[in-house]
Amino acid sequence: MIEPANANLPIGKQCKLLSIPRSSFYYQPKGETALNLMLMRRIDEQFLETPFFGVRQMTWHLRNEGHLVNEKRIRRLMRVMGLMPIYQKPNTSKAAKGHKTYPYLLRGLRVGRPNLNRPGFSGDC
Repeated sequence: MIEPANANLPIGKQCKLLSIPRSSFYYQPKGETALNLMLMRRIDEQFLETPFFGVRQMTWHLRNEGHLVNEKRIRRLMRVMGLMPIYQKPNTSKAAKGHKTYPYLLRGLRVGRPNLNRPGFSGDC
């Protein structure tokens, strides 16, 4: 997109036309360090054995192996690797099989005032 060899249009103007900062053109990504690559390999090996390990359990496991790591680093590396642990999610909206579904008796009924005549209600609040 940007042509550095173009003599008619400087790089700064080309970047301005594309609406990107000039520093983005010169930026060279560094990549991961050798230590991070080794940790990613260990995380991948362990994740294949225990796919239910999240960030905290993976951090605990790597610390037990003697690596000095914190949760932030492991969370970032697992996000870079695209790893998502398997865990049980709540199924609160699913009805149990064989359970009777009761109808909602107040549907379509306009409630305008409290029922003061019900038994056990003294009226003194």
